[in-house]
Amino acid sequence: MKQRLAEPRPLLAPGVYDALSALIAEQAGFEALYLSGASIAYTRLGRSDVGLTTFPEVQDTLARITERVRTPVIVDGDTGFGNALNVQRTVRGFERAGAAMVQLEDQTFPKRCGHLEGKAVVPVAEMCGKLRAALDARERTLILARTDALAVEGLDAALDRAEAYLDCGVDALFIEALRTPAQMDAACARFAHRVPLLANMVEGGQTPVQSAAELGERGFRIVIFPGGTARAVAHTLQGYYASLAQQGTTAPWRERMLDFDGLNAVIGTPELLADGRRYE
Repeated sequence: MKQRLAEPRPLLAPGVYDALSALIAEQAGFEALYLSGASIAYTRLGRSDVGLTTFPEVQDTLARITERVRTPVIVDGDTGFGNALNVQRTVRGFERAGAAMVQLEDQTFPKRCGHLEGKAVVPVAEMCGKLRAALDARERTLILARTDALAVEGLDAALDRAEAYLDCGVDALFIEALRTPAQMDAACARFAHRVPLLANMVEGGQTPVQSAAELGERGFRIVIFPGGTARAVAHTLQGYYASLAQQGTTAPWRERMLDFDGLNAVIGTPELLADGRRYE
């Protein structure tokens, strides 16, 4: 991950939420994956991203993904699920589970989605302490510092917070919910030549959605579409279930779904069975 981020072209990481979505993303050829805390809340809890997801749920999901795919995973660690000591447990646990990069944010606990209203942030000194704790705990995992201060304190304060977090020694920065191209350019002007900067693309969110190429030209080196996968799946399931309830059969959807053999080919069933026969 560190070597890849040294390259000038942006790293595009799609959002994943379980081993199947990660496997299909890997098969599509992505160089990194983003395990979205919001998407875990959506899919495992059927709930909103308002701090209900816990450390064990994220660690378990991450471990199942990294057991199945080899593509590096950036994992959303929210606030670290508590204070500096909780942050250290989170970083160590995620590193054991195979994380390539851990994202930590400066919201109060419990947090909420960065594109929802009503956020609050901890003092800068507290967040710096949490980041130093994370850096002390990690052995090889990269640390990504996120600030949600723009919606609470304004752009200048958010950039100043990012500066303080960079001074702690983090490996990348994420200024959440930049609202205009001018704000995006201001963030890149200050940081893009010094540290990898992440752009978060949320369909219907606060930040204007742009392509990875466009964001790379602005100066961003990491581009994530974290919740798009869950939104696409939810939209598909709405249509599928409505059709099945109305028609009583999946026939109208046959051309829009994999059949039994098709899904088994995706998940590698023939190879798995062949591997098992070696031990008979």
